[in-house]
Amino acid sequence: MAVDRSQLELLRAYHEEDDERARDQLIEQNMPLVRAIARRYSGKGEPLDDLVQVGSIGLIKAIDRFDLDRGVALQTYAVPTIVGEIKRHFRDRGWAMHVPRRLKELNLKLSKLIEELSGQLGRSPTIDELAKASGADAEEVVEALEAGYAYSTEPLTLPGDDDTELDRLHRLGRIDEGFATAEDRSLLDHGFEALDERERKIVELRFVDGLTQSQIAHQIGISQMHVSRLIRRSLETMREAIEEA
Repeated sequence: MAVDRSQLELLRAYHEEDDERARDQLIEQNMPLVRAIARRYSGKGEPLDDLVQVGSIGLIKAIDRFDLDRGVALQTYAVPTIVGEIKRHFRDRGWAMHVPRRLKELNLKLSKLIEELSGQLGRSPTIDELAKASGADAEEVVEALEAGYAYSTEPLTLPGDDDTELDRLHRLGRIDEGFATAEDRSLLDHGFEALDERERKIVELRFVDGLTQSQIAHQIGISQMHVSRLIRRSLETMREAIEEA
């Protein structure tokens, strides 16, 4: 993009003479650019006016950081700064629920990778393929993909045809029985943390995977009697930890 001499003079007046009016003129002249960029990112859950405001912050940063010796047009320099500010807004504030920044960034990265790999493979990529392409482990990939559901939520009430509100809770198919056992699961997790690594593995094999004591003994490499003692001791340790919780 060719350098706009008039804007260059305003930039020089601002940076060399501390002319705030020149800065204001630059902002006003480049707001159409901000609005054009903001419109590209509208429709993703954030009001256009908010995106324009965020983009204007990027414009101001570009003006303040502009290097007169670089020989580039202000708009050329400002575009990535404006876009970056808007993307940062989506990353930090555009999520309906709190999600750690690392998961937000990984989720955005995975979105691009899914599109790229789907085109290359002719199918949706697997978790392991996404993990390899992103440099994250499979567990982090799953966590980041699930975090994507926190990007937007819907209200529990909706306007009805007769200006009344329809409660979404009344339209749910069934009550999630998991809520009733949430406290129990929390207590079990607390008890599970009191065990050492081998005890945890044995308890998992017995009560999660459903293996018999004989199968556990063969897998761990100890006697069945030893497995029986360890299970009893582990359950007692868990019981004590839960009672103290």
